[in-house]
Amino acid sequence: MIIVNVKENESIEKALKRFKKKFDKTGAVRELRARQAFTKPSVKRRDQVIKAAYKQKLQTEEAK
Repeated sequence: MIIVNVKENESIEKALKRFKKKFDKTGAVRELRARQAFTKPSVKRRDQVIKAAYKQKLQTEEAK
């Protein structure tokens, strides 16, 4: 359970923003979406390899 203490003289918007940030860090929505459809392990690995290659390409271009 996520607990956000509202400090004195703090607006609700700031407290809500802190709540949203904590909620995003838990990854609950991401996990829920991932569980909606089964993905084969081979497809997961392929996606990881593609993502890693993309990140590597960005890093090499940035270094130039």
